[in-house]
Amino acid sequence: MIRIGTRDSQLAVWQATQVKNLLESLGTPAQLELVKSEGDLDLVTPLYAMGVQGVFTRVLDTALLNNKIDVAVHSMKDVPVQLPEGIVEAAVLERASYNDILVLNPNWQAPDNGVQISNLKSQISTPETLNVEPETFPLTIATSSVRRKAQWLNRFPGHTIENIRGNVNTRLRKLSESNWFGAIFAEAGLERIGLKPANSITLNWMLPAPAQGAIMITARKGDAAVLRACSRINHTATAYCVKAERDFLSELMGGCATPISALATIHQNSLHFKGSIVTPEGGQKIAVNETYAIDANIPAGKAAAAAILEKGAGPLIAKMNHEQ
Repeated sequence: MIRIGTRDSQLAVWQATQVKNLLESLGTPAQLELVKSEGDLDLVTPLYAMGVQGVFTRVLDTALLNNKIDVAVHSMKDVPVQLPEGIVEAAVLERASYNDILVLNPNWQAPDNGVQISNLKSQISTPETLNVEPETFPLTIATSSVRRKAQWLNRFPGHTIENIRGNVNTRLRKLSESNWFGAIFAEAGLERIGLKPANSITLNWMLPAPAQGAIMITARKGDAAVLRACSRINHTATAYCVKAERDFLSELMGGCATPISALATIHQNSLHFKGSIVTPEGGQKIAVNETYAIDANIPAGKAAAAAILEKGAGPLIAKMNHEQ
């Protein structure tokens, strides 16, 4: 019996249940063990002020090292690139959507100045190179992610960003009770638990967090039976892509408040890599867009990091880390 550790939010339990079902479909019995993390308990402090790296994983890491669970299931974007001593990656499931979406507030009231909601939606969803900044009035958007905040303000410098915390259910409720225009969510999370509203806009110009949309399983180093069972549900292509994204993040050594984004996708025999760094208030942005041959044994994430450093990302990162 494999004991699967998970946070107790609806999304986390859904993800752990997927792992349980996959293991049991291959003949390995499993059961869920629910654990509450400090990231779930503190719903007020912005994530970047808490030291976001590991805030959702530390409790499960401790349970794993203390042999209270056999594996832990995480949204991979929440997992620090450096795993604790004694813990290893056991598997990565097939990735769902990596997109961010803007969920519109169903109770938002437009000001009486002739602004058209359809025009706002068009400007928000239009590809970045064609965007025109709304001139009628500034919007207020909610997110707890410094990455999402930075990219939004880079594109819409006149807008206001409000902090919003909690699991997806809590954030959707807070949005409906607010006067915000909308809030940014990971599309995969809402889709997985059937809560993606019809009034949402895909932000296909916004680069995701490294490994967004992927589910990661960790286990104790040397636990051969558990590692062998998990290896059977590993999705090779997803694991390859998210490794490149996390290598990019690791090479840049950004702090928890450094807005670093990355997306690797496979097309035929090539890996396409997009990465960016944006200052927290959106004023500066440096990006890379590279293609690597998969069979060339090139560490794509590290190569992309070198490319963005050549463009001047190093001083920008150092300045942001100093200001944290």
